[in-house]
Amino acid sequence: MPDIFISNEGPVRKIRINRPEKKNALTLAMYEAMAAAIEDANKADTVKCVVIGGTPDVFCAGNDLNDFIAMARVGGLADPIIKFLHTLARCEKPLVAAVSGAAVGVGTTMLLHCDQVIAGDNAVLLTPFVSLGLLPEAGSSLIAPRLMGHARAFSLLVMGKPLTAEEAKGAGIVNMVVPAAGVDAQALAVAREIAALPPESVTAARRLMRGSVEEIVARIDEEAESFKIRLASPEAQKALAAFLNRKR
Repeated sequence: MPDIFISNEGPVRKIRINRPEKKNALTLAMYEAMAAAIEDANKADTVKCVVIGGTPDVFCAGNDLNDFIAMARVGGLADPIIKFLHTLARCEKPLVAAVSGAAVGVGTTMLLHCDQVIAGDNAVLLTPFVSLGLLPEAGSSLIAPRLMGHARAFSLLVMGKPLTAEEAKGAGIVNMVVPAAGVDAQALAVAREIAALPPESVTAARRLMRGSVEEIVARIDEEAESFKIRLASPEAQKALAAFLNRKR
């Protein structure tokens, strides 16, 4: 099975992150595959809802370490990452996430773009950007404070405090917490429920609720530019070197 497994179940497009041996860390090729699957779903009249899931023990551990080291050398987020984030923000089909286990970095920030998040009782959300001398991405610096309030968003995005599934539900990121074994089935049930609604009404209501997509895309780009500056900073270089030494 490929690292990103795409399938359709009736009107539901399923995107599964499937690299468990690396804790579902995302390579640039995986970002490209997810962006293509979402773009295709956006154009397909037969697709009414998109589900993004991981594997039973982990949703997504963030960026692949080797790609991250390469980005640190070049000094910026790679194009496939930016493309995926733009595609996520511009997606007009409802997005459902099925989260089991750890959701780290972009594994958490991508959830902020989802309309429904079903989490297993083993789920933990964590964004250790600032501890690495970096900053949040995926438009999270705009979306998270609006969703959670500034204080809770600061704890998550700046202080790097983890959220359990129940805490994430209380913060408004997660809609439902279920036993870990039932995450995929529940997410599919929710996606089917959404897909059964009048699609044009769903699209129109979703557009109004989300507000300006261009504002979100502009924030993604602003974050990416700041991320590039931070990657080149002595502070980030020192933090990343310490992190890599711990990994060895």
